[in-house]
Amino acid sequence: MKRNKIVHILHSVGGVDVSLRLILSNINNIEFENVIIHGQKDTEDVFLDKNNQKLKSYRIPINRDISFKNDLKSIIQAYKIIKKEKPDLIHSHSAKGGIVGRMVGRMLGIKVLHTPQAYSYLSTENFLKRKVYITIEKLFANGNSILLASSNSEKNRAIKEVGYVEKKTILFNNSILPIDQLSELTIEKNWPDDYICTVGRPSFQKNIELMIQVLFEIKKHQKHIHLVLMGVGYHSPQLDSINDLISKLDLKSNITLLNWTNRQDIFRIINDSKLYISTARYEGLPYSIIESLALCKPCVVSDCDGNRDLIINDFNGFVIKDSHPESFSRKIIEILNNEELYLKFSQNAKKYFAENFNIIDNIKKLENIYKSNI
Repeated sequence: MKRNKIVHILHSVGGVDVSLRLILSNINNIEFENVIIHGQKDTEDVFLDKNNQKLKSYRIPINRDISFKNDLKSIIQAYKIIKKEKPDLIHSHSAKGGIVGRMVGRMLGIKVLHTPQAYSYLSTENFLKRKVYITIEKLFANGNSILLASSNSEKNRAIKEVGYVEKKTILFNNSILPIDQLSELTIEKNWPDDYICTVGRPSFQKNIELMIQVLFEIKKHQKHIHLVLMGVGYHSPQLDSINDLISKLDLKSNITLLNWTNRQDIFRIINDSKLYISTARYEGLPYSIIESLALCKPCVVSDCDGNRDLIINDFNGFVIKDSHPESFSRKIIEILNNEELYLKFSQNAKKYFAENFNIIDNIKKLENIYKSNI
């Protein structure tokens, strides 16, 4: 039986990398053949299928930043690879993967499913940059491209701001396997037993400055409060300013910064924490919060794309509508001090995960999406 061939193209880092690996390791590999085109300097880990067999992959000079030279090279190299591979469908992931994938798809007449995993124009406050980024997205909307949104918020933004027509948008929620087993930490635990946690590199997107200010407000009421911040090591442009703010607010003894943490360690740290916090300005559909739900953790999050799709206010956590540290602080303290509320949020977190974000159930939806667009 001829397998349906899907070429995935992306800059394989962070949640984008996690998303693709979860798809590859769960999709039916009797029906689907997957080929990966990714960056020369993103991941060193091989891509594996459902049977832990290595998948064919190619490297091209695709990266996060805009570079006319590298981007042109990426398009030319991707064109040659995809022309040779003759896929039935292209699935582009991330902003840069989307540009290269949709450009080559148009040139070769191959349909493209595009998953932004958070639109790039949300990554800057600079008006000119934002205008350039959204203009690029509008140029590639529709045509032979179909939006495969990772969250309902992302889908709505694509329709209202980018210009996708609704009939050319599909929702496929980011999903994970249930976390049934936890490993022991592979790193030294040098933080207290009672703590809250988050995953997020110091960057404009994650808005860690606000989180540090939230911690400062909580400390006024609970002086031993402690935050474990994971994922600090990769592309953290605001790390120096975060360290300066921590020192300024005298919070060095209240926060642990972990440069790099593998996924199994992240699961253990989330599981052993009191709750999960996110102060992000925007997201696609954040895996760390999906993991928190799977591990029965209440969450206190900012009201942004992705976060609001996972946390229902006063059901499995709190969604903070403003950006005031005091608002976050009050709700975190409320959860920590109210056993009945904590239990309600914890039970609802697990239920909401099981009903919506279990990849064992959801991978069938993606397989059907692929087949219906070939």
